[in-house]
Amino acid sequence: MLEQRTRSGVDSGPGVRAMINRRRFFTGAAAAGAAAWLPSPRAAAGEATAVTADVPALALSGTALRLERAAVQELRASLAGQLLVGGDAGYEAARRVWNAMIDRHPALIARCASAVDVSKVVTFARERGLLVAVRGGGHSFPGYSSCEGGLLIDLSQLNQVSVDAQRRVVHAGGGALGLQVDGAAQQHALATTLGQISNTGIGGLTLGGGLGWLSRRFGLACDNLLSAEIVTADGHIRLVGPHDDPDLYWAIRGGGGNFGVATQFEYRLHEVPQQVISGRAAFQKPHARDAVAFYADFLARAPRELSVDLDLSLGGDGKTTASIFVVYSGDPRNADKVLAPLRAVANAVETKIGPQSYLVVQSQFDTPAIDTQRHYIKGGFVNEYPAPLIDYLSNEFEATPGCEIYFESSNGAVWDTAADATAFSHRHAMASLMVMGAWDGRDQDEAGKARVRSVWERLAPFCDGYYVNLADPDPKTVDANYGANHRRLAALKRKYDPQNLFRLNANIKPA
Repeated sequence: MLEQRTRSGVDSGPGVRAMINRRRFFTGAAAAGAAAWLPSPRAAAGEATAVTADVPALALSGTALRLERAAVQELRASLAGQLLVGGDAGYEAARRVWNAMIDRHPALIARCASAVDVSKVVTFARERGLLVAVRGGGHSFPGYSSCEGGLLIDLSQLNQVSVDAQRRVVHAGGGALGLQVDGAAQQHALATTLGQISNTGIGGLTLGGGLGWLSRRFGLACDNLLSAEIVTADGHIRLVGPHDDPDLYWAIRGGGGNFGVATQFEYRLHEVPQQVISGRAAFQKPHARDAVAFYADFLARAPRELSVDLDLSLGGDGKTTASIFVVYSGDPRNADKVLAPLRAVANAVETKIGPQSYLVVQSQFDTPAIDTQRHYIKGGFVNEYPAPLIDYLSNEFEATPGCEIYFESSNGAVWDTAADATAFSHRHAMASLMVMGAWDGRDQDEAGKARVRSVWERLAPFCDGYYVNLADPDPKTVDANYGANHRRLAALKRKYDPQNLFRLNANIKPA
């Protein structure tokens, strides 16, 4: 039988509540609460209210411009969804995003009800050179899903999900959240690779690659993308797939939001039981070194049905705790054998591994969709675990209430796809490393960022590039991050978005 044991009663520790909480784990409340974060069905837009004055805005160049009242009114009247300006009912709620550090005021918020709506607002922005942001779930750390003085394209109403269980395919709107896709697919004991935070939007996740608990077994989210509906900068609604705009299909699988607004996704589904085997083993100092060294070796050898992640965070004793998180989605009869090496590691202060709902696993690290805390991140891909890296993680790093390190596995089936087969080029990484910070008040911003940066400076030499879905706002070289794929991406950017309308992302500039 799968065991569930605890020694010394170590809990998750006081920590900062809104860290992407790797320690608050496997509580039924997480799954129950997730339902409350689903977007409500779109309220009828009703008769468009009058726009009484020109709307001040910002151009792509950063210069001020004014949007003519009549043009804004005409756009509003043409949409099936809503067009909000400052002062409208619902504007304040609509401008909020997950990270409380991001506090921006778009000139216009278009709550689109269809791809046609998206086409209209994209055309409106392009013709005026208006700054554009696109929001699905709003989970961008640096706030790419909002903008000051520009046009925010809100996709949250495009959240319909339908499953064809016989064909093992799911169709999902570009504004759907992971929990909506997972919930529909799991009714048929099916799933596709999505992220580890259930209230993340599937759009940004997929376009940037898409790591998750199933990626070692089935590849990235973008590897399971069969087709997509994309509104490009020219306003055209394109069906993109292996035989339709194949170059664009290549680019959106890892190229981020650089090439248009994704309004529909079609994914391949796989058999994934509604109950998986999951949990963690936790190790306190001075045994963290054994845990980190074991993790690095175990990750390299583990069968693909097993996802293995590492977290270094503050434990209940106020000291750094190393936690090895596992999710096994294979035949449960083999779980004991697969997980035996982890249970055999000496000196675990807590081991809690057992059957768990896959939907609960997917929501175990969730924070509120609109959080009250301020989040900051630095990170990159780790291709190997040399002794100096293990030494730093084991002996030198000290977690604080507002800073932790997390490694999300990215090997296994992710490696099966050639580096040039999709825009996502990091096909030889073992894991995506994240140094994450979270705190409560604006007055802590500088100290919190400095702490994360100081840890990152020690880890950066061990990293190769970064995961665009976890980009930070600090200057960095985007070109090198795509390696040999960058030249092709820049040429496609010139073809599909020569104006660089879609620039609030890990931006690829037109060649």
